[in-house]
Amino acid sequence: MNLSSLSINRPVLASVLSIIVVLFGVVGYTFLGVREYPSVDPPVVNVSTSYVGANADVIEAQITEPLEAALSGIAGIKSLTSSSSDGRSSISVEFELGVDMEAAANDVRDKMSQVVRRLPPDIDAPVVSKADADAETIIVITAQSDTRDLLSLSDIGNNLIKERLQTITGVSQVGIWGEKRYSMRIHLDPNKLSAFGLTPSDIRLALSRENIELPTGTIEGYYTDLSIRTLGRLETEEEFSNLIIREVDGVPVKLKDVGRVELAPENERTIFRGNFGTPQIGIAITTQPGVNYISVADEVYKRIEQLERELPDDIRLGVAIDITTSIRKAVKEVRDTILMAFILVIIVIFVFLRRWRTTLIPMITIPISLIGSFFVMYLMDYSINVLSLLGIVLATGL
Repeated sequence: MNLSSLSINRPVLASVLSIIVVLFGVVGYTFLGVREYPSVDPPVVNVSTSYVGANADVIEAQITEPLEAALSGIAGIKSLTSSSSDGRSSISVEFELGVDMEAAANDVRDKMSQVVRRLPPDIDAPVVSKADADAETIIVITAQSDTRDLLSLSDIGNNLIKERLQTITGVSQVGIWGEKRYSMRIHLDPNKLSAFGLTPSDIRLALSRENIELPTGTIEGYYTDLSIRTLGRLETEEEFSNLIIREVDGVPVKLKDVGRVELAPENERTIFRGNFGTPQIGIAITTQPGVNYISVADEVYKRIEQLERELPDDIRLGVAIDITTSIRKAVKEVRDTILMAFILVIIVIFVFLRRWRTTLIPMITIPISLIGSFFVMYLMDYSINVLSLLGIVLATGL
Protein backbone atom coordinates (compact mmCIF):
# COMPACT_ATOMS: atom_id res chain seq x y z
CA MET A 1 0.00 0.00 0.00
CA ASN A 2 1.51 3.31 -1.10
CA LEU A 3 1.00 6.74 0.41
CA SER A 4 -1.78 7.69 -2.02
CA SER A 5 -3.82 4.56 -1.25
CA LEU A 6 -3.26 5.02 2.48
CA SER A 7 -4.53 8.61 2.30
CA ILE A 8 -7.64 7.57 0.35
CA ASN A 9 -8.48 4.61 2.57
CA ARG A 10 -7.77 6.47 5.83
CA PRO A 11 -8.78 10.11 5.38
CA VAL A 12 -8.63 10.86 9.12
CA LEU A 13 -5.02 9.68 9.28
CA ALA A 14 -4.18 11.78 6.23
CA SER A 15 -5.79 14.84 7.83
CA VAL A 16 -3.89 14.33 11.08
CA LEU A 17 -0.60 13.94 9.21
CA SER A 18 -1.32 17.12 7.26
CA ILE A 19 -1.99 19.03 10.48
CA ILE A 20 1.27 17.69 11.96
CA VAL A 21 3.19 18.79 8.85
CA VAL A 22 1.68 22.29 9.15
CA LEU A 23 2.50 22.51 12.86
CA PHE A 24 6.10 21.43 12.30
CA GLY A 25 6.37 23.93 9.45
CA VAL A 26 5.08 26.78 11.62
CA VAL A 27 7.51 25.87 14.40
CA GLY A 28 10.40 25.71 11.93
CA TYR A 29 9.40 29.07 10.43
CA THR A 30 9.65 30.81 13.81
CA PHE A 31 13.28 29.71 14.16
CA LEU A 32 14.39 30.59 10.62
CA GLY A 33 16.65 33.57 10.10
CA VAL A 34 15.64 36.23 7.58
CA ARG A 35 18.33 37.77 5.39
CA GLU A 36 18.65 38.97 1.81
CA TYR A 37 20.98 36.26 0.50
CA PRO A 38 22.17 32.86 1.77
CA SER A 39 24.96 32.75 4.30
CA VAL A 40 28.34 32.16 2.67
CA ASP A 41 31.09 31.71 5.22
CA PRO A 42 34.55 31.58 3.60
CA PRO A 43 37.32 30.60 6.02
CA VAL A 44 39.00 33.97 6.62
CA VAL A 45 41.34 34.74 9.52
CA ASN A 46 42.41 38.29 10.37
CA VAL A 47 45.60 39.32 12.15
CA SER A 48 45.73 42.82 13.66
CA THR A 49 48.78 44.37 15.32
CA SER A 50 49.08 47.80 16.94
CA TYR A 51 52.31 49.78 17.27
CA VAL A 52 51.48 53.18 18.71
CA GLY A 53 53.52 56.06 17.30
CA ALA A 54 55.01 54.19 14.32
CA ASN A 55 54.38 55.41 10.79
CA ALA A 56 53.20 53.25 7.92
CA ASP A 57 56.71 52.54 6.56
CA VAL A 58 57.93 51.26 9.92
CA ILE A 59 54.79 49.15 10.32
CA GLU A 60 55.31 47.66 6.86
CA ALA A 61 58.99 46.84 7.34
CA GLN A 62 59.04 45.67 10.96
CA ILE A 63 55.62 44.05 11.40
CA THR A 64 53.64 43.38 8.21
CA GLU A 65 56.42 41.83 6.13
CA PRO A 66 57.68 39.42 8.86
CA LEU A 67 54.12 38.32 9.56
CA GLU A 68 53.39 37.78 5.87
CA ALA A 69 56.56 35.71 5.48
CA ALA A 70 55.52 33.51 8.39
CA LEU A 71 51.90 33.12 7.28
CA SER A 72 52.75 32.27 3.67
CA GLY A 73 53.98 28.85 4.76
CA ILE A 74 50.56 27.71 6.00
CA ALA A 75 48.89 25.10 3.79
CA GLY A 76 45.54 25.80 2.14
CA ILE A 77 45.86 29.57 1.75
CA LYS A 78 43.89 31.00 -1.18
CA SER A 79 44.88 34.65 -0.83
CA LEU A 80 46.74 36.88 1.60
CA THR A 81 46.12 40.62 1.74
CA SER A 82 47.61 43.20 4.07
CA SER A 83 47.49 46.91 4.82
CA SER A 84 49.84 49.07 6.86
CA SER A 85 48.83 52.40 8.32
CA ASP A 86 50.14 54.66 11.05
CA GLY A 87 50.21 52.59 14.21
CA ARG A 88 48.40 49.55 12.82
CA SER A 89 49.00 46.47 10.67
CA SER A 90 46.13 44.37 9.30
CA ILE A 91 46.50 41.05 7.49
CA SER A 92 43.61 39.01 6.07
CA VAL A 93 44.22 35.34 5.25
CA GLU A 94 41.59 33.60 3.11
CA PHE A 95 41.72 29.80 2.94
CA GLU A 96 40.24 27.36 0.48
CA LEU A 97 36.57 26.49 1.04
CA GLY A 98 37.34 22.97 2.24
CA VAL A 99 39.65 24.12 5.05
CA ASP A 100 38.29 23.89 8.59
CA MET A 101 38.01 27.33 10.19
CA GLU A 102 39.18 26.23 13.64
CA ALA A 103 42.21 24.41 12.24
CA ALA A 104 43.11 27.42 10.08
CA ALA A 105 42.89 29.79 13.05
CA ASN A 106 45.07 27.49 15.15
CA ASP A 107 47.69 27.33 12.37
CA VAL A 108 47.77 31.12 12.23
CA ARG A 109 48.15 31.38 16.01
CA ASP A 110 51.03 28.89 15.94
CA LYS A 111 52.83 30.96 13.32
CA MET A 112 52.23 34.13 15.34
CA SER A 113 53.77 32.58 18.45
CA GLN A 114 56.87 31.67 16.43
CA VAL A 115 57.41 35.04 14.75
CA VAL A 116 56.44 37.36 17.64
CA ARG A 117 60.00 37.19 19.01
CA ARG A 118 61.29 38.87 15.84
CA LEU A 119 58.90 41.81 16.17
CA PRO A 120 59.60 45.06 18.05
CA PRO A 121 59.42 44.40 21.80
CA ASP A 122 57.06 47.28 22.67
CA ILE A 123 54.23 46.42 20.26
CA ASP A 124 50.85 45.10 21.29
CA ALA A 125 50.57 41.36 20.78
CA PRO A 126 49.05 40.35 17.40
CA VAL A 127 45.33 39.63 17.67
CA VAL A 128 44.04 36.67 15.64
CA SER A 129 40.31 36.66 14.90
CA LYS A 130 38.02 34.59 12.70
CA ALA A 131 35.94 36.51 10.19
CA ASP A 132 32.23 35.65 10.32
CA ALA A 133 30.18 36.26 7.18
CA ASP A 134 27.01 36.32 9.28
CA ALA A 135 28.36 39.01 11.61
CA GLU A 136 26.92 41.89 9.62
CA THR A 137 26.14 45.43 10.67
CA ILE A 138 22.43 45.83 9.94
CA ILE A 139 21.63 49.21 11.53
CA VAL A 140 23.68 52.31 12.30
CA ILE A 141 22.09 54.83 14.68
CA THR A 142 23.39 58.39 14.82
CA ALA A 143 23.47 60.65 17.88
CA GLN A 144 23.84 64.43 17.50
CA SER A 145 23.77 67.40 19.83
CA ASP A 146 24.06 71.16 19.29
CA THR A 147 25.34 71.81 22.81
CA ARG A 148 27.54 68.81 23.68
CA ASP A 149 30.97 67.93 22.35
CA LEU A 150 31.91 64.53 20.95
CA LEU A 151 33.54 63.49 24.22
CA SER A 152 30.25 63.89 26.06
CA LEU A 153 28.30 62.23 23.25
CA SER A 154 30.70 59.28 23.20
CA ASP A 155 30.34 58.88 26.96
CA ILE A 156 26.54 58.79 26.67
CA GLY A 157 26.77 56.43 23.70
CA ASN A 158 28.97 53.99 25.61
CA ASN A 159 27.29 54.08 29.00
CA LEU A 160 23.63 54.38 28.01
CA ILE A 161 22.81 53.75 24.35
CA LYS A 162 25.27 50.89 23.86
CA GLU A 163 24.33 49.18 27.11
CA ARG A 164 20.64 49.37 26.24
CA LEU A 165 21.07 47.94 22.72
CA GLN A 166 23.42 45.12 23.74
CA THR A 167 20.63 43.38 25.64
CA ILE A 168 18.59 42.79 22.46
CA THR A 169 18.27 39.11 21.61
CA GLY A 170 20.32 38.33 18.51
CA VAL A 171 22.78 41.23 18.84
CA SER A 172 26.42 40.15 19.09
CA GLN A 173 28.18 43.51 19.18
CA VAL A 174 27.44 47.22 19.38
CA GLY A 175 30.24 49.46 18.14
CA ILE A 176 30.71 53.22 18.33
CA TRP A 177 31.76 54.99 15.14
CA GLY A 178 33.52 58.32 15.57
CA GLU A 179 34.02 57.65 19.27
CA LYS A 180 36.12 60.12 21.25
CA ARG A 181 37.62 58.73 24.45
CA TYR A 182 38.95 60.83 27.29
CA SER A 183 42.73 60.90 27.51
CA MET A 184 45.47 63.04 28.97
CA ARG A 185 47.39 64.53 26.04
CA ILE A 186 50.93 65.80 26.62
CA HIS A 187 52.29 68.42 24.20
CA LEU A 188 56.07 68.60 24.51
CA ASP A 189 58.16 71.63 23.56
CA PRO A 190 61.29 70.49 21.66
CA ASN A 191 63.24 73.61 22.64
CA LYS A 192 62.55 73.14 26.35
CA LEU A 193 63.40 69.44 26.12
CA SER A 194 66.72 70.30 24.51
CA ALA A 195 67.44 72.94 27.14
CA PHE A 196 67.08 70.39 29.95
CA GLY A 197 68.79 67.61 27.99
CA LEU A 198 65.66 65.46 27.88
CA THR A 199 64.05 63.33 25.19
CA PRO A 200 60.48 62.04 24.72
CA SER A 201 61.72 58.66 25.92
CA ASP A 202 62.60 60.21 29.26
CA ILE A 203 59.03 61.48 29.58
CA ARG A 204 57.67 58.07 28.74
CA LEU A 205 59.91 56.34 31.27
CA ALA A 206 58.90 58.80 33.97
CA LEU A 207 55.22 58.20 33.27
CA SER A 208 55.61 54.41 33.35
CA ARG A 209 57.60 54.69 36.58
CA GLU A 210 55.37 57.12 38.48
CA ASN A 211 51.89 56.57 37.02
CA ILE A 212 51.43 53.07 38.41
CA GLU A 213 49.40 51.34 41.08
CA LEU A 214 51.13 48.36 42.68
CA PRO A 215 49.68 45.67 44.97
CA THR A 216 50.65 46.39 48.57
CA GLY A 217 49.20 43.41 50.46
CA THR A 218 47.15 43.49 53.64
CA ILE A 219 47.46 44.46 57.30
CA GLU A 220 46.58 41.54 59.53
CA GLY A 221 45.24 42.05 63.04
CA TYR A 222 43.70 39.91 65.72
CA TYR A 223 40.15 40.60 64.66
CA THR A 224 40.33 42.31 61.27
CA ASP A 225 42.31 42.21 58.05
CA LEU A 226 42.71 45.43 56.09
CA SER A 227 43.45 45.46 52.39
CA ILE A 228 45.89 48.22 51.43
CA ARG A 229 45.64 50.17 48.20
CA THR A 230 48.20 52.71 47.07
CA LEU A 231 46.73 55.54 45.00
CA GLY A 232 49.59 55.86 42.54
CA ARG A 233 47.62 56.71 39.42
CA LEU A 234 47.71 60.28 38.12
CA GLU A 235 44.20 61.51 37.37
CA THR A 236 44.10 65.28 36.89
CA GLU A 237 45.93 67.71 34.63
CA GLU A 238 47.60 69.27 37.66
CA GLU A 239 48.94 65.93 38.88
CA PHE A 240 50.40 65.16 35.45
CA SER A 241 51.86 68.66 35.15
CA ASN A 242 53.65 68.33 38.52
CA LEU A 243 55.19 64.97 37.62
CA ILE A 244 58.94 65.13 38.26
CA ILE A 245 60.91 63.88 35.27
CA ARG A 246 64.40 64.14 36.76
CA GLU A 247 66.65 66.48 38.70
CA VAL A 248 69.06 68.78 36.87
CA ASP A 249 71.73 70.36 39.08
CA GLY A 250 69.64 69.57 42.14
CA VAL A 251 66.54 71.25 40.71
CA PRO A 252 63.55 68.99 39.90
CA VAL A 253 62.31 69.27 36.32
CA LYS A 254 58.56 68.84 36.14
CA LEU A 255 56.46 67.91 33.15
CA LYS A 256 54.96 71.40 32.99
CA ASP A 257 58.47 72.79 32.53
CA VAL A 258 58.88 71.04 29.17
CA GLY A 259 55.31 71.00 27.85
CA ARG A 260 51.66 71.31 28.64
CA VAL A 261 49.00 68.80 29.63
CA GLU A 262 45.34 68.86 28.64
CA LEU A 263 42.33 66.57 28.92
CA ALA A 264 41.33 65.92 25.31
CA PRO A 265 40.17 63.14 22.96
CA GLU A 266 42.54 60.22 22.54
CA ASN A 267 42.21 60.38 18.73
CA GLU A 268 41.71 63.74 17.06
CA ARG A 269 42.45 62.66 13.48
CA THR A 270 39.14 60.99 12.70
CA ILE A 271 35.61 62.35 12.93
CA PHE A 272 32.17 61.05 11.97
CA ARG A 273 29.97 63.70 10.35
CA GLY A 274 26.38 63.83 9.15
CA ASN A 275 24.98 65.00 5.83
CA PHE A 276 25.48 68.70 6.62
CA GLY A 277 28.85 68.31 8.31
CA THR A 278 27.42 68.02 11.81
CA PRO A 279 29.77 66.11 14.18
CA GLN A 280 28.08 63.00 15.53
CA ILE A 281 28.68 59.44 16.66
CA GLY A 282 27.34 56.29 15.08
CA ILE A 283 26.13 53.23 16.98
CA ALA A 284 26.63 50.19 14.74
CA ILE A 285 24.60 47.07 15.58
CA THR A 286 26.01 43.70 14.51
CA THR A 287 23.90 40.54 14.66
CA GLN A 288 24.69 37.01 15.71
CA PRO A 289 24.92 34.26 13.06
CA GLY A 290 21.59 32.86 11.88
CA VAL A 291 19.28 35.34 13.60
CA ASN A 292 16.23 36.99 12.09
CA TYR A 293 17.36 40.40 10.86
CA ILE A 294 13.81 41.70 10.72
CA SER A 295 12.96 40.85 14.33
CA VAL A 296 16.24 42.35 15.56
CA ALA A 297 15.59 45.57 13.61
CA ASP A 298 12.05 45.82 14.97
CA GLU A 299 13.35 45.54 18.53
CA VAL A 300 16.03 48.14 17.81
CA TYR A 301 13.39 50.65 16.72
CA LYS A 302 11.47 49.98 19.94
CA ARG A 303 14.58 50.66 21.99
CA ILE A 304 15.21 53.87 20.04
CA GLU A 305 11.75 55.13 21.03
CA GLN A 306 12.52 54.34 24.67
CA LEU A 307 15.91 56.08 24.50
CA GLU A 308 14.42 59.21 22.95
CA ARG A 309 12.19 59.58 26.02
CA GLU A 310 15.08 59.05 28.45
CA LEU A 311 17.90 61.02 26.81
CA PRO A 312 18.34 64.77 27.32
CA ASP A 313 16.37 66.98 24.97
CA ASP A 314 19.45 68.26 23.13
CA ILE A 315 20.43 64.76 21.90
CA ARG A 316 18.82 63.67 18.64
CA LEU A 317 18.79 60.05 17.48
CA GLY A 318 18.45 59.00 13.86
CA VAL A 319 18.96 55.98 11.62
CA ALA A 320 21.74 56.39 9.05
CA ILE A 321 21.87 52.81 7.71
CA ASP A 322 19.23 50.08 7.79
CA ILE A 323 19.85 47.15 5.46
CA THR A 324 16.64 45.49 6.61
CA THR A 325 14.69 47.99 4.49
CA SER A 326 15.90 46.37 1.28
CA ILE A 327 15.51 42.91 2.83
CA ARG A 328 11.89 43.60 3.73
CA LYS A 329 11.20 44.86 0.20
CA ALA A 330 12.93 41.92 -1.52
CA VAL A 331 11.26 39.29 0.67
CA LYS A 332 7.85 40.94 0.22
CA GLU A 333 8.22 40.91 -3.57
CA VAL A 334 9.16 37.23 -3.57
CA ARG A 335 6.26 36.40 -1.25
CA ASP A 336 3.92 38.19 -3.65
CA THR A 337 5.44 36.12 -6.45
CA ILE A 338 4.75 32.92 -4.51
CA LEU A 339 1.11 33.92 -4.06
CA MET A 340 0.82 34.79 -7.74
CA ALA A 341 2.40 31.47 -8.75
CA PHE A 342 -0.01 29.59 -6.50
CA ILE A 343 -3.02 31.36 -8.02
CA LEU A 344 -1.78 30.71 -11.56
CA VAL A 345 -1.22 27.02 -10.80
CA ILE A 346 -4.78 26.69 -9.50
CA ILE A 347 -6.17 28.51 -12.56
CA VAL A 348 -4.19 26.32 -14.99
CA ILE A 349 -5.34 23.13 -13.25
CA PHE A 350 -8.96 24.24 -13.32
CA VAL A 351 -8.76 25.28 -17.00
CA PHE A 352 -7.41 21.89 -18.03
CA LEU A 353 -9.45 19.65 -15.70
CA ARG A 354 -12.64 21.79 -15.51
CA ARG A 355 -13.61 20.21 -12.18
CA TRP A 356 -13.68 22.15 -8.91
CA ARG A 357 -13.36 19.03 -6.83
CA THR A 358 -10.15 18.01 -8.55
CA THR A 359 -8.84 21.57 -8.34
CA LEU A 360 -9.55 21.68 -4.61
CA ILE A 361 -6.93 18.99 -3.94
CA PRO A 362 -3.86 21.09 -5.02
CA MET A 363 -5.42 24.14 -3.35
CA ILE A 364 -5.03 22.30 -0.03
CA THR A 365 -1.90 20.23 -0.63
CA ILE A 366 0.31 23.00 -2.06
CA PRO A 367 0.06 25.29 1.04
CA ILE A 368 0.60 22.28 3.31
CA SER A 369 3.72 21.30 1.37
CA LEU A 370 5.08 24.84 1.34
CA ILE A 371 4.53 25.33 5.07
CA GLY A 372 6.08 21.94 5.84
CA SER A 373 9.17 22.85 3.82
CA PHE A 374 10.06 25.49 6.43
CA PHE A 375 10.73 22.74 8.97
CA VAL A 376 13.05 21.00 6.52
CA MET A 377 14.83 24.32 5.93
CA TYR A 378 15.27 24.69 9.68
CA LEU A 379 16.76 21.19 9.99
CA MET A 380 19.20 21.95 7.16
CA ASP A 381 20.19 25.28 8.75
CA TYR A 382 18.84 27.34 5.86
CA SER A 383 17.45 30.85 6.11
CA ILE A 384 14.56 32.72 4.53
CA ASN A 385 16.18 34.71 1.75
CA VAL A 386 15.56 35.68 -1.84
CA LEU A 387 17.05 32.51 -3.30
CA SER A 388 15.29 30.08 -0.97
CA LEU A 389 11.95 31.79 -1.61
CA LEU A 390 12.58 31.68 -5.36
CA GLY A 391 13.13 27.94 -4.95
CA ILE A 392 9.70 27.74 -3.32
CA VAL A 393 8.28 29.66 -6.28
CA LEU A 394 9.81 27.10 -8.63
CA ALA A 395 8.48 24.22 -6.54
CA THR A 396 5.00 25.75 -6.62
CA GLY A 397 5.07 25.87 -10.40
CA LEU A 398 6.29 22.29 -10.66
